[in-house]
Amino acid sequence: MPRAYVSIGSNIDREQNVAAALERLEAGYGPLRRSRIWETVAVGFKGDAFYNLVVAFDTERPPLELAAALHALEDELGRDRSGGKFSSRSIDLDLLLYGDSVMDEDGLVLPRPEILQYAFVLRPLAEIAAEVKHPVTGFSFGQIWDAFDPTAQPMWPVGS
Repeated sequence: MPRAYVSIGSNIDREQNVAAALERLEAGYGPLRRSRIWETVAVGFKGDAFYNLVVAFDTERPPLELAAALHALEDELGRDRSGGKFSSRSIDLDLLLYGDSVMDEDGLVLPRPEILQYAFVLRPLAEIAAEVKHPVTGFSFGQIWDAFDPTAQPMWPVGS
């Protein structure tokens, strides 16, 4: 069964929205493997700090269907899409990886390019998938994180 990796982010009612997303994902997909929650400054716009984490779960649901379900869950949790890509949000759920799938279809790109661009995606992913290899580069996420400049995008673990 393929393993899906999903990033979760929020900078509006962070605690409540992250908890609600985790609860709904676990109810829908079973036990989640999850990273720590990381606090990060907003990237690309001025806004409140974000909580970010990555979860993993096994699913038979095809990737396009899973991405649509994540989008619907964002809507259920009050996601306002009027502000554009770089704006505050109640919840952001992005399918990062689906097994070793490589695809660019109907707006879904896998693996998600942001994995290699943003510490707030890569670091929590490397926490729970250090040995997993990026389907395109062939390097493990642990290796990719080790080569990433951690000072470029400061982040702090929440509650630890």
